[in-house]
Amino acid sequence: MTNTSESIRNFFSAYEARFNDAIHGKEDIDGTVNSFETCFLEASPGGINCGKNDESFREVIPKGNSYYRSIGTKSMRISNLDIQKLDDLHFMAKVHWDSSYERKDKTIINIEFDVIYFLRAKNIEWKIFLYITGDEQKVLKENGLIE
Repeated sequence: MTNTSESIRNFFSAYEARFNDAIHGKEDIDGTVNSFETCFLEASPGGINCGKNDESFREVIPKGNSYYRSIGTKSMRISNLDIQKLDDLHFMAKVHWDSSYERKDKTIINIEFDVIYFLRAKNIEWKIFLYITGDEQKVLKENGLIE
C-alpha cells in the first residue's frame, strides 16, 4: 500500500495547494472538478447533499472560493492524513485540517477540524465520491467569522 498511500498523499497535497491558491485569487476550477466523481455525496450535520460534477458544479466553485475569502480565510493546511484501505479500489482518508482566518478586527485565529473523504481509483487517478464534515457554520459563528 506504500505506492497507493503516496499517491493519495500527493492527491491531497495538490488539493490543499489548489484551495490555498484559490483563496488567494488563483483558481484551478479544472483541478477541483477533476478531483470529484461524476456524482458525489456530502454528509454533514445539515444532512446529505447529492452533487453532480457538471456545469453547475463548475459555476459554484468560484462562489465557494469567494465566500472563503470574504470570511477571512488565509490558509488551509493538512496537519495529519490517515489513510485506510477499504478494498483494492476504495480508500478512506481522514484529513485533519489546520486553518487560519483573519477576523474583521485583524486578529488571526486558527481552527482545526477533520473531514473524512472516500476515494475511488479511476483510470489511475483518485476521485472523491463522498466526504463527511462537521458543523462548519457553527464553528465559524463561534469564532466570530460569520453572524
